[in-house]
Amino acid sequence: MRILITNDDGINAPGLEVLSAIATDIAGSGGEVWTVAPAFEQSGVGHCISYTHPMMITQFGPRRFATEGSPADCVLSAIYDVFQGDRPDLVLSGVNAGNNAGENTLYSGTIGGAMEAALQGLPAIALSQFFGPETQGLDDPFQAARTYGTAVVRALLDKGIWTDHDYRVFYNVNFPPVAAAAVRGTRVAAQGFRRDTAMGLEAHLSPSGRKFLWIKGGDQRRRTLPGTDVAANLEGYVSVTPMRADLTAHDLLADLEVRLA
Repeated sequence: MRILITNDDGINAPGLEVLSAIATDIAGSGGEVWTVAPAFEQSGVGHCISYTHPMMITQFGPRRFATEGSPADCVLSAIYDVFQGDRPDLVLSGVNAGNNAGENTLYSGTIGGAMEAALQGLPAIALSQFFGPETQGLDDPFQAARTYGTAVVRALLDKGIWTDHDYRVFYNVNFPPVAAAAVRGTRVAAQGFRRDTAMGLEAHLSPSGRKFLWIKGGDQRRRTLPGTDVAANLEGYVSVTPMRADLTAHDLLADLEVRLA
């Protein structure tokens, strides 16, 4: 099996090393693991692509490349430049430093890499490690992902639902903010929404008096509804969420057609 790995935290991020170990287990002795990751951090870029400017790609070692672009750029770079159209069997994105559950999913470059792979017709899984008070004291804050990542990916490959529709299914996996020994299992969960909290902004003045604006995340410990991803993670479960890039609100189509007739 040939596996492509990417992320949004950058080529030197510790989570990418965790993902490389997971991918190596999955690929097996006769397989290949290729890395094409951003040259620098791309957190929060979503499914952005570098449509209006070129990007440099650099090889750092055997099967290891970095691009000056987003995770989606990295997937495109891998398919059409590194592989010269000889496509990988699987794309893994992550392991992100922090959760990509709830509304975070919409901002996530980790999700963007997996989404682009799905749009290119490839099986793809995004993996993220939820951080919290219980992971702060661990020698390895990615302990849950490192321990259970291979099993979750293998289960999805063996038993997951992989469609070949126009908007293919891809998977979003979040490991809970606990030590590996405290993980309670895996739950299939819908994408949740953290109510009464949202992305915000904080202004600061530089020593020269210029104003700079910093984007701030909302309260990551705010639970989502039961049966959704954040709620499962905060209860100690690995969440697995099937996703598509189709943003249509299908439940509203019929009613809207009647209203606008």
